[in-house]
Amino acid sequence: MKRRNFIKKASATGLGLATVSSSILNFDKTKLVQNSKTSKIVKPLVIATWRTDLAVETAAAVLEKGGSALDAVEQGCRIEEANEKNQTVGLGGLPDRDGNVTLDACIMDDKGNYGSVLGVKNIKHVISVARKVMEETPHVMLVGDGAELFAVTQGFERENLLTEQSKKAWEKWKEKSEYKPIINIENHDTIGMLALDKEGNISGACTTSGLAYKMAGRVGDSPIIGGGLFVDNEIGGAAATGLGEEVLKTVGSFLIVELMRQGKTPQAACEEAIGRIVNKLGKNYKDFQVGYIAVNKQGETGAYSIHEWFSYNVYKDKKNQNIKSDYFNKS
Repeated sequence: MKRRNFIKKASATGLGLATVSSSILNFDKTKLVQNSKTSKIVKPLVIATWRTDLAVETAAAVLEKGGSALDAVEQGCRIEEANEKNQTVGLGGLPDRDGNVTLDACIMDDKGNYGSVLGVKNIKHVISVARKVMEETPHVMLVGDGAELFAVTQGFERENLLTEQSKKAWEKWKEKSEYKPIINIENHDTIGMLALDKEGNISGACTTSGLAYKMAGRVGDSPIIGGGLFVDNEIGGAAATGLGEEVLKTVGSFLIVELMRQGKTPQAACEEAIGRIVNKLGKNYKDFQVGYIAVNKQGETGAYSIHEWFSYNVYKDKKNQNIKSDYFNKS
């Protein structure tokens, strides 16, 4: 049954679709151009959470050579996965409360394909494993031991991800064993990256070791489609960082893309998505950080966070800059 016929039939039989307006079903994509302040499309372009200069430079180099947005975000994220000093991603990531480093990642291409891995041990480049899930399996998500085994069958090598520095931090934490995320301190971070290539296509990626000292088995927003990352190549893309539990409650990245679909700029969409979190939680939002980045098809970007000191890198017009995000809590 064709999709349009299904919608008509469902509406007639009272399945709750009667309220779907014809204006939504026949969405005019030209509105995005009309509502954009940018007359010239900016491409290629890369935007990524936090100060990730080398990762963004790596992704930009792929694009400048004519590479795809998908290749760019994968290669960019791999830089941080291999960076031992970044204790929130890949090798050297801070472990769970039992001392195990478990990694999450997802990737999404311009065709709407998506791959994700959750709770993976012993494999450093989980962003590349996520891409293999997307391209080499009939699934979109693999978890834990199964994801690790799949990675090994694809040629990835097992290695110990717990570095001496992260081990010492974990042993120090065990003295009190207090689970208390600190705003803007590197125990709840990730790298989310979006790219617009020379062909005008958008892809995104997200990789993380998750919350430091989390309960075994905990997974946040980063590898969940619509939470930590979402891309619609007709509209734009968005990615999240911060406390994943709160991002998931409002399906933040999907929300931002849908707001852009309605004609909002990336900046306005990010601000509204943060507003959804703040309005739902009252004063409790003061206890954690969430930040968003976004890009649309015109190459406009946006970023917004709950608290100060969230920053992001943007590569455009052959310049790579780290920019301090605007934020909600100015009290």
